Amino acid sequence: MAENNLKSVFVDELRDIYSAEQQLIKALPKMAKAANSEELRKGFEEHLEQTKEHAARIEKILGGLGEPVKGKKCKGMEGIVAEGAEVVSEDYEGAVMDAAIISAAQRVEHYEIAAYGAVHAYAELMGESDAASLLEQTLEEEKETDQKLTDLSKQINSEAYQGGVGEEAGEMKPRQRAAKAGSNR
Repeated sequence: MAENNLKSVFVDELRDIYSAEQQLIKALPKMAKAANSEELRKGFEEHLEQTKEHAARIEKILGGLGEPVKGKKCKGMEGIVAEGAEVVSEDYEGAVMDAAIISAAQRVEHYEIAAYGAVHAYAELMGESDAASLLEQTLEEEKETDQKLTDLSKQINSEAYQGGVGEEAGEMKPRQRAAKAGSNR
């Protein structure tokens, strides 16, 4: 009986993660477009392709369990994606925008790491070795993406800080000067 209950949680969580991946497939191109760093933009584009593969793996797992994919909307990811959209709509520039985007992207990765870690543990416990293998592969890819973002953030955050020091001293970038001039009219 406990296995049936855990299996229903497992299936429910897989559907939730699938919804999260579908939301990311729509959000990642927007994040890539907003990125100023070529390396960050390319990273988002690569992760988009990886995210499509993650969704396909969940489809395969659910199919193997004889379960439909539909039926769940991931409200957690919906909120995280909405926050990311707010960041992208801010008037940050250059490295400051990239630092903010990385912060939003790492929230996504940490959410996914938690979700994939849980379903991977369920799959192992229930003896679903094929599912466990696929979920472990995705979990490792999510961890790798998070580490790449961390590594990239070290340089970008420093650039954002250095740029901000000049702005605090009264220096403004051309876009900021134009915006301020427009508001003084």
